This record gives sequence, structure tokens and C-alpha cells, in this order.
Amino acid sequence: MESLQLLLQGFDVALQPDNLLWAFVGVLLGTVVGILPGIGPALTVALLLPVTYGLEPVSAFIMFAGIYYGGMYGGSTTSILLNTPGESGSIITAIEGNKMARADAGAGYIRPERESDRRRCQQRRLVSQRLRRVPAAR
Repeated sequence: MESLQLLLQGFDVALQPDNLLWAFVGVLLGTVVGILPGIGPALTVALLLPVTYGLEPVSAFIMFAGIYYGGMYGGSTTSILLNTPGESGSIITAIEGNKMARADAGAGYIRPERESDRRRCQQRRLVSQRLRRVPAAR
């Protein structure tokens, strides 16, 4: 019973608005840095370590988690669009995702519901058409 109480206390701390804000900031910064080719999530955390010096320890760890997951997401974007994996876990994503982006295979699975979604799909198609013109990196 005590373990459940401690788990709920952890969720209570993690779901406070200021900690959620730090998680969002971490994801945003991690994605921006993780998009850079060749930079994986571990290096992203190392690069952004000084950002957390002024924070409380719990907020810093929550921000580290956001940075790490944002770096993973940014790395997958680079792997798919540029065929440049930032870490060993993104190699298959780079191989298969880049082929799918060049073949415009992902756009067929998107069914736009709103006008903003339609515009986003059109932008993705334009990007994939431009990617098909660029020779693949080998």
C-alpha cells in the first residue's frame, strides 16, 4: 500500500504546472537540437546540461526527460528527411523512412479532416516531391 502512495505522490509532483512547463520546454529544445544531423539524444542532453543549472533538482530531471525524448523525435526527423541517423537506433529509420518519404508513401495514409490538415498534407507532398529530385546520399 505504501508503494502505491509513493507512486501517486510522484505523479502529483510530476503533474504540477511548473514541472509540465519544464517538460514542454525540454521537448522543444531537445527537438530543435536533435534535428541537427548526427546529434543523438544523449549528446542533446549533454549539450543542454547547462540550461538546467538554475532549476530545482526535480524540475531539472523532468526537463532532462523532455530533452531526451525531444532529441529522439528530432533525430527521427533528420533520419527520414536527410537519410542521416543521429544514433544507432535511427539507422533502420533512415533506411526505410527515407525511401518512404521519397516515394510519398506516408501521404496516402493521412486523411485530412480539417482545412489546416489539408494544407499540411499539401506541404508534406511538396517536400517529398522535392526530396525525390535530390539524389540519395550514399
